[in-house]
Amino acid sequence: MTRTVIAGAICLICARSVVGVLSANGPEGSCSAAASGGGAASADDIVTTAVKAGKFKTLAAALKAAGLDDDLMGKGPFTVFAPTDEAFAKLPKGTVETLLKPENKAMLESILKQHVVAGEAMAKDVVTMPSWTTLSGQRIDVTSKGGKVMIDNATVVMADVECSNGVVHAIDTVLMPADQDIVQTAMKAGSFNTLVAALKAAGWDDDLKGAGPFTVFAPTDAAFEKLPPGTVENLMKPENKDKLVNLLTYHVVAGRVYADQVAKMSSGKTVQGESVKVMAKNGSVMIDGATVVMADVETSNGVIHAVDTVLMPK
Repeated sequence: MTRTVIAGAICLICARSVVGVLSANGPEGSCSAAASGGGAASADDIVTTAVKAGKFKTLAAALKAAGLDDDLMGKGPFTVFAPTDEAFAKLPKGTVETLLKPENKAMLESILKQHVVAGEAMAKDVVTMPSWTTLSGQRIDVTSKGGKVMIDNATVVMADVECSNGVVHAIDTVLMPADQDIVQTAMKAGSFNTLVAALKAAGWDDDLKGAGPFTVFAPTDAAFEKLPPGTVENLMKPENKDKLVNLLTYHVVAGRVYADQVAKMSSGKTVQGESVKVMAKNGSVMIDGATVVMADVETSNGVIHAVDTVLMPK
C-alpha cells in the first residue's frame, strides 16, 4: 500500500453515513442473528461464534492450522475482519490447501494476523480512522466507496457481530499482507537501484532483510544523482565501507513509523545513532533537508518512505 504524504490531509471517513451503510445489513449485523437468535451479545468467543455462524469454516480451519484459534478464544478483546468461505474461494485454486500445510504455518499466521486488530472496534469506531494497525504489524486502510465500506480491497458484508471477547466484521475478500522485505521491495520498485547497490556494498542488505521492523527513508536514484560527481563511486570502494555504513544507517529508524506518525514528530533517532529532524509544512514532510515523495510503502519487515535527497549525518 503506497500513499503520497500530504501532512494533515488524511481525510477521516464520515462516520454517520458509513455506519448507516453497515447497519443496512439488517439483523445479520449482530451476533444474535449469526449465532444465538437473541438480542444480546453472544457469550461465545470469536472462534466459537465463527464456527456457529456457518460462514467461516475455512477461516476456522486456518486459525487452527496456524495455532491462532486458542489466541482468539482468549480474553482479548479483538476485532476480526473475517473473510467468509466465499472470500477464501476467490483465491487461486490450491492456495488454501497450500497455506494449510505445516511448512507454510508462518505465512498462514502472517496472513491471518493481517485480519486482526487489538481491541474492540465496532462499525462506528472503524470508520473514524483512515487505517488500523493489525497484529501482523502492517496497516489496513478504511475507505468508503460507492456506498460501501472497504478494508483495503475487501468489502464489509456483515458488521458488528459481537462476541464475548471482541467483535467480528465479515468481509468478502482475503486481506494479503506485504510478503517481501525492504530490500526485495526496493529492488522491485526499480527506483532505488543505487540504494540497493550501496546496501550490498556496505553489507547491510542482509540486515534489512531481517525481522526488523525498520523504517527506511530511502533516497531514490534521482536523489543519489544530485550528489557531486564521483561521490557514489567513491563510497562504494571497500576502503570506504565504514563511511557508507554510517551514511546508510542514518536513513534507518527502528520500528514501523507511518507517514501520519512521522508528521507528528520533531525528530527521530536513527540506527546510526544520530537523530534526523522532521518538519511538516505546507502539505510536505521534510526529513532533514529531504522531501518525502512517496510514503508508507509496506514491506514484510517495515515501511519505506522515499526521499528526494540523500541524508547526510553530522
